[in-house]
Amino acid sequence: MTSLSQRPANAVVGETMPHESAALHVTGHALYTDDLVLRHHGALHAHPVQAPHAHARITRLDESLAYDVPGVVRVLTQRDVPGTNDAGIKHDEPLFPDEVMYHGHAVCWVLGETLEAARRGAAAVEVDYEPLPAIVTVTDAIAQESFQGARPVMARGDVEAGLADATHVFEGEIEFAGQEHFYLETHCSLATVDENGQVFVQSSTQHPTETQEITAHVLGVPSNQVTVQCLRMGGGFGGKEMQPHGLAAVAALGATITGRPVRVRLTRQQDMTMTGKRHGFHATWRAGFDEDGCFVALDATLTSDGGWSLDLSEPVLSRALCHVDNAYWIPHIRVHGRIAKTNKTSQTAFRGFGGPQGMLVTEDIIGRVAPLLGIAPEELRRRNFYADGQATPYGQPVRHPERMVAAWDQVTETSELVRRRAEVAAYNVEHPHTKRGLAITPVKFGISFNFTAFNQAGALVHVYKDGSVLINHGGTEMGQGLHTKMLQVAATALGLPLSRVRLAPTRTDKVPNTSATAASAGADLNGGAVKDACEQIMTRLQPVRAANPDLSWEELVTLAYHQRVQLWAAGFYRTEGLSWDVKTMTGTPFKYFAYGAAVAEVEVDGFTGATTTRRVDIVHDVGDSLSPLVDLGQIEGGFVQGAGWLTLEDLRWDPDDGRLTTRAASTYKIPSFSEMPPVFNVALLERAHEDGAVYGSKAVGEPPLMLAFSVREAIRAACAAFGPDRVSVELASPATPEAVYWALDRARRS
Repeated sequence: MTSLSQRPANAVVGETMPHESAALHVTGHALYTDDLVLRHHGALHAHPVQAPHAHARITRLDESLAYDVPGVVRVLTQRDVPGTNDAGIKHDEPLFPDEVMYHGHAVCWVLGETLEAARRGAAAVEVDYEPLPAIVTVTDAIAQESFQGARPVMARGDVEAGLADATHVFEGEIEFAGQEHFYLETHCSLATVDENGQVFVQSSTQHPTETQEITAHVLGVPSNQVTVQCLRMGGGFGGKEMQPHGLAAVAALGATITGRPVRVRLTRQQDMTMTGKRHGFHATWRAGFDEDGCFVALDATLTSDGGWSLDLSEPVLSRALCHVDNAYWIPHIRVHGRIAKTNKTSQTAFRGFGGPQGMLVTEDIIGRVAPLLGIAPEELRRRNFYADGQATPYGQPVRHPERMVAAWDQVTETSELVRRRAEVAAYNVEHPHTKRGLAITPVKFGISFNFTAFNQAGALVHVYKDGSVLINHGGTEMGQGLHTKMLQVAATALGLPLSRVRLAPTRTDKVPNTSATAASAGADLNGGAVKDACEQIMTRLQPVRAANPDLSWEELVTLAYHQRVQLWAAGFYRTEGLSWDVKTMTGTPFKYFAYGAAVAEVEVDGFTGATTTRRVDIVHDVGDSLSPLVDLGQIEGGFVQGAGWLTLEDLRWDPDDGRLTTRAASTYKIPSFSEMPPVFNVALLERAHEDGAVYGSKAVGEPPLMLAFSVREAIRAACAAFGPDRVSVELASPATPEAVYWALDRARRS
């Protein structure tokens, strides 16, 4: 056990406590970026001019008529950019484009004294377009070979020989949709400029450092002239990792030109039509199994829908390839990956970051072939679990595979799976028009950034003369409870009650060069940095304490100050043991794996395809939890969000003009209280201490989302119950009532 993971006696970590801003949230006192505009006199409001074409060349842009609208102050165009006219890290996202690449693309921005003035000014801007051919669907992109970025291949063994030797070989394809983030707070930035030309941007961003860098290069200034602060976010889910940068740059550009505060805040429709979503995928596959139902070989091609620019599509695809195996040992495997270039919003990070898409392919394979093999799906899954000594297709040894088995066995017992399976079978015999399904699925998810350099973090800890403590770290708070955990880590490392520690907002002038709060690594990375800073201070205080063992904390700090002991520290943490070769798709990209298993029971209406989730049981591995109540909330929320992706959330683009047709809550359905299972049991896996992670904990943000595969597989089982024994059900994703109806109808006709 290392010092990083060792917990002292009476630790504050591990205590059950509410979110640090819970009272502010429920009383309406929590401030978000858009709330700050009221504190800035004379703020201007920005509104985009959005293109009505999926692909077109701009032939004329005349902003003169906008200035006739009362209250319009300025129209921002590419002529106003003093630096680089690009908002992407791949230099493929012009902030003010000459060529429109998706329906709703912002071609310029209007600043007004009020939002209404800016909106009316935007409507007055005249733009002429030359329409160009557009590609809207992934299948069209494949047919036209419209691809972008790297085309990785992950391979092990001899796939062709494995398929030739397999007792059973199956093949198929699947196409599944993306997902809208639908965070409660839409994208927002507020920029000001001081008397020295220093730019200060308040932004709802998961990656303040990258927002700072993009803003600086648009303005043509060094990063030290731009400070970005993230107070908190009303949700992010990955959608605020890359997408806020250009919006912050627009606000900063407007503030620099006018000398006044500028606010950019998207409406819900603008947010949905202008920002990226989870990548939809298309996959083709061939899978071989031996006579015992064990995987022999898998050959697959995964094509992601990247949209109009690369954004984070390459690392998303890499993680998808690295998670095709999920919890299963596949001796011979070859997976090709490619990114389709389509005329849609640039698809981006979303909770799971490609992992759910990769896993869905294999879970769908197992769900489809289990009846054909004559093996129960839960048994087929269990037979193929990793065993000790085995490695992933990219060469990383799978540590603690027994924890996958432990979670599986525990949830099998606590959910009373065997007894309830008999009850479900009896119900299905007695009810011809409704059927129930029961399924259990596993999760094995790697924790760390694919890009090794991102696995670092910093923190700044101040101990004041009165003994109070202020901490600042590089992670951002989007409601996930990261700040709560960091307060607990600091209090534990300093040996103080939580009441003595306060946390400051995330700012680039306090902790520089931070990584995004993403990849589920926020607590691991920033917790390590906070702990490091606190331990530096405690080391300096040790001689003072040794000479004065009876002093209180406050007396100790005062005495240390008078002895000129430094009472603040900058902490740093880097994840050790990582390596990754993106060209060969081999290495050790993950610090550890998080495991989990879920059992779901559903009921399906044979007339409408409507689905009701009756009960869910989960056992999930979070190591030694830093904050159990926060982790339970993350597991519940992640699961429900995953179920939404798989069963409800249906993104639709008009194939003729490329317009997103599901652009509001009226047309895009997200999970609500009515979709919550009435029985929802969540337990944390016990005896799961993770050596080498802060206080023995594990990441919790993303892995629970994939526990929702249990709902999809339960729906498949219910559909199969409408047909004869051993019927194989092909189920579309998302499994909307329409899709479920056609699946069960095919089963009935089998």
